[in-house]
Amino acid sequence: MKAFATLYSRLDATTSSNAKLAAMRDYFREADPADAAWAVYFLAGGRPRQLVPTRVLRETAMQASGLPEWLFEESYQAVGDMAETISLLMPEAEHSSEDGLAVWMQDKLLPLRGLPPEELAERLPALWAQLDRLSLMVCIKLITGAFRVGVSKLLVTRALASLVDLDPKRVAQRLVGYTDLSHRPSAEGYRALIAEESEHEHAQRGGQPYPFFLAHPLQAPAEEFDTLLGAPGNWFIEWKWDGIRAQLVKRDGQIWVWSRGEELVSERFPELCELARCLPDGTVIDGEILVWKHAPETPAGELFDAAITGEPSADGFGVQPFALLQQRIGRKNLTARVLQDAPVAVLAYDLLEWQGDDWRQREHRERRQQLEAVVSQCPSPQLMLSPLVSGADWQDLARQREASRQLGVEGMMIKARAAQYGVGRTKDVGVWWKWKIDPYSVDAVLIYAQRGHGRRASLYTDYTFAVWDGEPGDPERKLVPFAKAYSGLTDEEMRKVDAIVRKTTVEKFGPVRSVTPTLVFELGFEGIAASSRHKSGIAVRFPRMLRWRLDKPVDEADTLETLKELLG
Repeated sequence: MKAFATLYSRLDATTSSNAKLAAMRDYFREADPADAAWAVYFLAGGRPRQLVPTRVLRETAMQASGLPEWLFEESYQAVGDMAETISLLMPEAEHSSEDGLAVWMQDKLLPLRGLPPEELAERLPALWAQLDRLSLMVCIKLITGAFRVGVSKLLVTRALASLVDLDPKRVAQRLVGYTDLSHRPSAEGYRALIAEESEHEHAQRGGQPYPFFLAHPLQAPAEEFDTLLGAPGNWFIEWKWDGIRAQLVKRDGQIWVWSRGEELVSERFPELCELARCLPDGTVIDGEILVWKHAPETPAGELFDAAITGEPSADGFGVQPFALLQQRIGRKNLTARVLQDAPVAVLAYDLLEWQGDDWRQREHRERRQQLEAVVSQCPSPQLMLSPLVSGADWQDLARQREASRQLGVEGMMIKARAAQYGVGRTKDVGVWWKWKIDPYSVDAVLIYAQRGHGRRASLYTDYTFAVWDGEPGDPERKLVPFAKAYSGLTDEEMRKVDAIVRKTTVEKFGPVRSVTPTLVFELGFEGIAASSRHKSGIAVRFPRMLRWRLDKPVDEADTLETLKELLG
């Protein structure tokens, strides 16, 4: 554990990618394979479920440190991080455990899950007493599932590849699915990550997917596309669907469904597993999971007629809002009613494997042609081909793109016909562009502020925003909260807002401050839906601050009616 804590300290102390690479190489070069396996898991983004409730951690720490609750809370507010707070308040350990990360995870921490509070209160102090202050902080981060250290999966891939002189793309492929919750890191698994390339490796993939190919944002005006991209005929153009990016993997008579976050989600979409009956073994499809409602008698190939023309039928068949898919994802039990109300389908747009052969190095036009044949031979409403969009020129396509919101899509995807299927966000084998529509936006008032985390723990950087529930001039109108946001401002702007928050604080609620309404911000968000769970009756998706409206007084901020008009 001490060696892993030292690695954490080195990574946390620098913003240099080269320094982070050097720190990871040093650790992996000396670490036991079992410890290295767990280190890769956490550094690559693995998040096991929380092992001990936060309440139990707090109470145990207060009892062990002899601090009253008010002093513990003040300490936590000053530090801003639970793990660091507890590590600073606990007495310094007289000795440090020599056990490695694997022993701590498998034999000491994972067995804590599900224990009654009274037993946890006995075990935790004994475990904490074995660790020095730095190791204790890292240990508690692992317990809470809050371990983050500013290392990307790409950087971990590069560190492992350079350690044994492998192609980083090969390591990236092996890492896919490594951080899934069902995966238990092991020494054997780590050795497989850094093993020499083998001709039998592909045949041993099982249900493992491929690394996802990611698109670059395209923000230039359409008038410049001829210069930047050439003729539209060089590209496949599709709608950018607002769903869950996924790979369908059919091998050994079974379907695996993987999300872009490399989480195995097959159990959440049982209807997609039925595709095993019509897809042949050795097939991997890249596509988008959506809630799609259509007439049962309608052939799959005709489902897009309404979507393309923008004239859906009276029954509203077609793509449904992401909010409906999100509700389904959040349910633990998929009842017959849920499956009926939110039926899902996959819109397929790429073929990565066919008849057991890796097709990613083939041109996109060839992959698309074979994909069309695969989908046509699988007559199921759960599998449809993502339609291509055509236009006379880029201006024509831009006009079609303006109808994206009415069609329930986010814009267009522009994919080079000759492109191979790359690893991550790259341009070395061709390129994919995402040509998204502008986000929704409203002018909203900051009414609550909360301290941030990590390096922002000393600043109020997390804000709650509100709009008016009446028009200007209405003496009875009031501000109604509708969204929280913490991104979009520069560090300098956040420091200025923090100073204003401290000066205009009206009331404190634990870590939250209510402030006098003086600040207006333009908020952007990707989606909006009616919600009975929110006081405003509105839920927005991915809200962020676009700009600080220094030019706009609070009275001129937008209203709840403005938000409702965006619902369409």
